[in-house]
Amino acid sequence: MALRLTPVLLSFVLLAAHFSRHAVPFVPYLCLAIPLLLLVRKTWVPRLLQVLLAVGALEWLRTAFVLAGRRVDAGEPWIRMAVILGVVALLTAGSVALLQSDRVRQRYVDR
Repeated sequence: MALRLTPVLLSFVLLAAHFSRHAVPFVPYLCLAIPLLLLVRKTWVPRLLQVLLAVGALEWLRTAFVLAGRRVDAGEPWIRMAVILGVVALLTAGSVALLQSDRVRQRYVDR
């Protein structure tokens, strides 16, 4: 189970680093604390994390488009940056799918 949830943890750590770099107060700490909810075995936990990770994937795509636009305007290379942020967005979106697996659903059943 720990191996299955590693991409989820990595996704939240990357989001914390992203928000920390952009000086958004308290959000990096929230991103680091949210995975602690995985210790609560309730059915709403994976659903909440899926929603937050989906929003995170959209944030990575938004950031990629904004930064690519800035780099194009400045005449700087942008493709490598877009690929890297696209892969991070895919990792974050893939984490949403991992939380949908049968093994995860079995773990988070209300008792």
